[in-house]
Amino acid sequence: MIKFLDLSVQYESIKLEIDQAIQDVIGSFIFVGGVYVDQFEKNFSKYIGAKYCVGVANGTDALEIAIEALNLPKGSEIIVPANSFIASAECVTRTGHKVVFCDVNSDDYTINLKDISSRITKNTSAIIAVHLYGHPCDMDSLLKLAKQHDLKIIEDCAQAHGSEYKGDRVGAIGDIGCFSFYPGKNLGAYGDGGAIVTNDSSLSIQCRKISNHGRVAKYDHEFAGRNSRLDSLQAAILDVKLKYLNGWLEKRRGIASVYLNELSDIDDIILPVRQKWAKQAYHLFVIRTKKRNSLQKYLNSNNIQTGIHYPISLPKLKAYQYVCQGQELIFANQSDASLLSLPIGEHLSELDAIYISKTIRDFFDT
Repeated sequence: MIKFLDLSVQYESIKLEIDQAIQDVIGSFIFVGGVYVDQFEKNFSKYIGAKYCVGVANGTDALEIAIEALNLPKGSEIIVPANSFIASAECVTRTGHKVVFCDVNSDDYTINLKDISSRITKNTSAIIAVHLYGHPCDMDSLLKLAKQHDLKIIEDCAQAHGSEYKGDRVGAIGDIGCFSFYPGKNLGAYGDGGAIVTNDSSLSIQCRKISNHGRVAKYDHEFAGRNSRLDSLQAAILDVKLKYLNGWLEKRRGIASVYLNELSDIDDIILPVRQKWAKQAYHLFVIRTKKRNSLQKYLNSNNIQTGIHYPISLPKLKAYQYVCQGQELIFANQSDASLLSLPIGEHLSELDAIYISKTIRDFFDT
């Protein structure tokens, strides 16, 4: 079986370091905050190219805390791409704002600039730029648009650890960036975890206060915050894995290149585009085909696991029926039935990718 995701392979490759890091934390009895969290925040902010990093409990919390810290007008509109995980929209509604869905590009699946422009109103306060599947958004165009309309840019980097836009790693290009360290991410913890990065000192302090009961110093609560902290065990594990992230990303790019080369002449498949200004992290490699369900079944019968990201566009979910955008004739609403995610990751070899490609070719040749 070629697994869609196999974390055991990654663990075995760094087992000694991971086990030692866990033992160090347990032996120190520093389980919340302290040196291990401080060290990871420092190293991760340096990796991203941000001045500040705040570790939090998960990626969804990161988004919610970022929105709260920006102090946007109550009930204002925040534009979210229609093809993403629900957390990209949940954070808007759960912080008391109104979600407005916009379309995504049909080639790289990132936020569509033309569609965004048509949805900006006097009530719009921010845009959530989701670097979906690990492909960065066109940040220069987004920043220009944001400046014209006095909007904030929140980067949702949950799938984009190490992705680069014109040489800069995503996360610190907009006003604030949010990361998830869910185990299946390119940089994943052994449980939940998340982080917020920014170059704004006051914004980072506010995020830290919100995530830690409205305080910086013990018992000095300035307002009612929440409890969302990255624990020491996860921070220590992430700090070990961070050293290997670039190598893992290169492996993902190599697997993606095999797919792009081997599948390029199959008319029934639409492959993702790698923009010239982008250095893709390839958290997912997503193709489109009208024969998605039968292809997925065929691959599974040949011991190849696949995934679907995402089978239902956000506006069509029951949770967002009230927004009344599920029937809009936008690409995101029309393509969700054709998306298929192929296996990708450091657990695969080039021969695995060639075999997967050959099996796909066999399906379309029959």
